[in-house]
Amino acid sequence: MGRVARVGRVAALRAAVADHPGLGRLVAVRFGAQWGDGLFQAALGGAVLFNPERQADPAAIVAGLAVLLLPYSVVGPFAGALLDRWDRRRVLLWANLVRAAGIGAVAVVVALGVSGPGLFVGALAVTGVSRFVLAGLSAALPHVVRTQAIVGVNAALATSGAVVAVLGAATALGVRAAVGAGDLGSGVTVAVAAVGSVGAGLVAAGYARQALGPGVGPADGTGSTVGAVAAGLGRGARAAWRAPGVAAALLALGAHRVAFGINTLLALLLVRYAFTGSSPLLPSGIAGFGQVVAAGAVGLLLAAVLTPLLVRRWGQRRAVTGALAVAVVAQLVLVPTLAQGPVLLAALVLGTAGQVVKLSADAAMQTQVDDAHRGQVFALQDALFNVAYVAAVAGAATVVPADGRSVGLAVAGGGVYALGLLGHLVVSHRRP
Repeated sequence: MGRVARVGRVAALRAAVADHPGLGRLVAVRFGAQWGDGLFQAALGGAVLFNPERQADPAAIVAGLAVLLLPYSVVGPFAGALLDRWDRRRVLLWANLVRAAGIGAVAVVVALGVSGPGLFVGALAVTGVSRFVLAGLSAALPHVVRTQAIVGVNAALATSGAVVAVLGAATALGVRAAVGAGDLGSGVTVAVAAVGSVGAGLVAAGYARQALGPGVGPADGTGSTVGAVAAGLGRGARAAWRAPGVAAALLALGAHRVAFGINTLLALLLVRYAFTGSSPLLPSGIAGFGQVVAAGAVGLLLAAVLTPLLVRRWGQRRAVTGALAVAVVAQLVLVPTLAQGPVLLAALVLGTAGQVVKLSADAAMQTQVDDAHRGQVFALQDALFNVAYVAAVAGAATVVPADGRSVGLAVAGGGVYALGLLGHLVVSHRRP
């Protein structure tokens, strides 16, 4: 059944591309950008965390993750406001080209063995520009897809885009294996990520001016961007609270992100320092972490198949409840063993459960929030949960042993999932 469902989604996406002039080009821009993004993040993570010429302690891991993720939270709301004022075709073109130049600069810094603020500032600039690209793609979609097809096309693009990003990360592993794991090899691997950005920018240049919006509206080009961002986040928070299903789903997603942050730190340290044997499951170094990422990617695909079935059979609220219950069990039974096989299985199960929660939360926001506030709620989600993720990693880093062997943190992750489950049950039964 899973293979049939996947084939059906691929066929539906192909039909949508054939039926919507302009969508194919937007898909190509998205895939090029996300392939490069996955490659850059994996290459930079390998350069900082798995480079034999550098030592990666928990503090370095926190700094690296903050560089990769916090710009999405800080820049995201501003990107949304500015994309309502700028020609999105030009944004997609120039943001990709600027990002490619930034990747080249970071690659030189990595190859020279520079660490600390110089490396992190460059990486922050690259990931900040990436947010404009992804936000621009989302904002442009209604200009190339009919309204009644947006939800289905958006779901297909979200899942396939995540898989393309994983393929980019896999490409980084292959390039790194070919050119070496030292500073020079890491720099070359980072530089390859620029190919995706250059390709995406050139494809975006094929659109006509203003073909991707924004449309002319009474608020276009007026007022303070900072004020618009603050007001938009406030309206998004109020809109989410007025819809109990949305508020409950966001709470559940927040719990998953916190637990995921704890698990990410444990996995990075375990494959870096603790798993040193010759086991084919989770070998030491970046190859072992690559297996964790691959298991999570399989979980994304399973969730893409399971979520529509679960929502149709149980409804969105029960689907999230079931996913969180499974996550509690997996977190408390598998992760505390701190052994290769159970940890890899946990990555698969928790990746699936977390993506069921994520897709259900997206569906809740798409169906229970009116169009005037939907983008603001998505911006709020973007701002809150990457911050929660990095904060969880930072908090765990203050108590985790250097080799990652912490049963207490693994159990704490189960407690976070349990609290998320309880909060979801309470809030989802609240009256609007």
